[in-house]
Amino acid sequence: MIRTATPADLPVIHALIRELAEYEKALEEARATPEQLREALFGAHPAAYAHLAVDDTTGEPVGCALWFLNFSTWRGVHGIYLEDLYVRPEARGAGHGKALLTELARICGERGYERLEWSVLNWSRPSIDFYESLGARPQDEWTVYRLTDEALRALGDGRRADL
Repeated sequence: MIRTATPADLPVIHALIRELAEYEKALEEARATPEQLREALFGAHPAAYAHLAVDDTTGEPVGCALWFLNFSTWRGVHGIYLEDLYVRPEARGAGHGKALLTELARICGERGYERLEWSVLNWSRPSIDFYESLGARPQDEWTVYRLTDEALRALGDGRRADL
């Protein structure tokens, strides 16, 4: 079962984010606090949205999808950018990941969004195989760039970062 997250789900959402970061070998980078997530997901102007995959037998959350809107200047409409998709290892293979992506695809269709996009780590072959089995294709002519930490501050301050 897939359901929209509520404020009561913040502890499990925070835990799932941290589990994903650990799986991606980047736990030290997962610094979002439950308070930040509360504001981002349930504040006056939500910046992101979350859906939970819930075990049909126990009712316990076993996975989540956190996403936000993007916009395509070429298509002229919004799309969904999937920031995090995670299913706990013991629940994998039961269709929860597919159900989460199906819900996001349904939202795209309902709202007239023309893209559902996400990033995947190059070494995560099980994830790549799963996504490709659903018809997703890599955008191999594009490389993601990111500014963070000192480089971001330096650029914002009009100075060169020490690289």
